[in-house]
Amino acid sequence: MTTMKRLTTFSILFWINQSRVKNNYVSIYARITVNSKRVNISLQRKVLLADWDASSGKVRGTKKEARILNRYIDQVRSRIFEAYEQLNYENKLITAQAIKARFLGEDDKHYSLLTLIDYHNTQMSESLRFGTLKNYFTTQRYITIFLNENCKTADVYLSQLTYQFIVDFERFLRLYIPIGYKKPMGHNTVMKHLQRLRKMVSLAYKMEWLDKDPFIKFKPSYKKVEREFLTDAELQMIIEKDFKTDRLTSVRDMFIFSCYTGLSYTDVMQLTEDNIVIGIDGNKWIMTKRQKTDTRVRIPILFKAEELIIKYQGHEKSLVTGTVFPVISNQKMNTYLKEIAMICGISKNMTFHMARHTFATTVTLSNGVPIETVSKLLGHSKIATTQIYARVLEHKVSDDMNTLREVLKNIQEQNTLKSTS
Repeated sequence: MTTMKRLTTFSILFWINQSRVKNNYVSIYARITVNSKRVNISLQRKVLLADWDASSGKVRGTKKEARILNRYIDQVRSRIFEAYEQLNYENKLITAQAIKARFLGEDDKHYSLLTLIDYHNTQMSESLRFGTLKNYFTTQRYITIFLNENCKTADVYLSQLTYQFIVDFERFLRLYIPIGYKKPMGHNTVMKHLQRLRKMVSLAYKMEWLDKDPFIKFKPSYKKVEREFLTDAELQMIIEKDFKTDRLTSVRDMFIFSCYTGLSYTDVMQLTEDNIVIGIDGNKWIMTKRQKTDTRVRIPILFKAEELIIKYQGHEKSLVTGTVFPVISNQKMNTYLKEIAMICGISKNMTFHMARHTFATTVTLSNGVPIETVSKLLGHSKIATTQIYARVLEHKVSDDMNTLREVLKNIQEQNTLKSTS
């Protein structure tokens, strides 16, 4: 018995919906027709009604906007035809709906990169912190720009992800200057974006959306960064400085509070009176959960930090928010800290996170607090993490070696006495 292969008629038409004109603009659609059955795909683009050429299915004119739209139409046409060719090669039943599903990455095998990213961000929205999710959205934005500018396409199938794609994306990140910045992002920032892409691609591989992992040959590398902190002299200078405005005084106070507690910006902003309790030693402690890691931290309150808590009791803005300190955005906080640094003659790039580094180094480690204790105070699960924040200062190394000298000297003297007796 022989089977006849069914003849398939296939066409693509670009058209506008003239029944829905808004401010003289209309939406552009692609119509896929297979054996007289048709489906439409919105291009998510609009054009002036007078500029549309129905006979060519393109925008009239040679202006930049027209060229960009026509180039996009050509890309969509090429991708729709590619979807048709793939189904034909795989000996799949070819229908208008099947081609549309393959084009959109909605069929059972051919998922697209942007479909994966949307899936990841939707699925992880409940489990990831807002800050982490925000970073994934930033990576998504760079991927979209890369696809449009370098790959000349709006999206790619996961099956098109190769090691070459990763290398090209890495190079794009190294050269790209984000809006509002004067130079390209640093090496470690590039690695962070690639790490996020890798996690999403790994998810696709585990779900069998991908036959092989394109990251298998990729080896990420991170440069060790010396994290800045304030010296004791700089810290005292900021504490003693008389600022002329309430906004700078408040920002200085919250920064100093962090220097003496190690709490991050978010944790300071969310701190309430309920987080201040009497500890096992009868003194006041802060008991809270770090928002970043959901780790419980218990921090004995040092005298300077307690002074600041008392100072802001009954503050009108704190009463409104129900927090220990008045709430201010992280962006404004860091802007005002740079102003404070300039007033105090400090050339370092002062950010609120520097207070956490200062707590780890100047306030605790350099005063002999063991790194194990500092690690607990910072809410770290590994001492290795603490070592990134905490610089072992030279005078601390000197003190430790002098202590060791004394120990070895005493041992030698005791051995000498034993041998002579």
